Amino acid sequence: MDCRIINLSKYLDRRGNLSVIEECKDIPFEIKRTYWIYDVPGGEHRGGHAYRRNREFIVAMSGSFDVTVDDGHSHTTYSLNRSYYGLYIPEGTWRDLNNFSTNSLALILASTPYDPADYIEDYDLYRQEYLSKDSDGNE
Repeated sequence: MDCRIINLSKYLDRRGNLSVIEECKDIPFEIKRTYWIYDVPGGEHRGGHAYRRNREFIVAMSGSFDVTVDDGHSHTTYSLNRSYYGLYIPEGTWRDLNNFSTNSLALILASTPYDPADYIEDYDLYRQEYLSKDSDGNE
């Protein structure tokens, strides 16, 4: 699984800190869409799908939450709780966000514009599609 935490530049200043995300430099794709998730009620989760083409970079801008990623063989949970690092998720990876703290804010940078056809929202279908491919993505 190619998911990984990416540390962002952090500029410390007595007036407050600053971090930067630049496409194709700090993250491995051009940003085509930006969205954020907030005001998630206690016990709720977001995600629960994979993308065929879209890649994402997720940052906890405020508060904390967990991101569980699954490649059909194994799963890993990442706890995001700092605004100076984020989680890169390549295409073809099932993801689920949960355990949102009060007032948490998840920023998501995406490599493609919104396309409902890119989503795989049924886990069994996801496993069928991705477990039938070899390590190079071939059928």
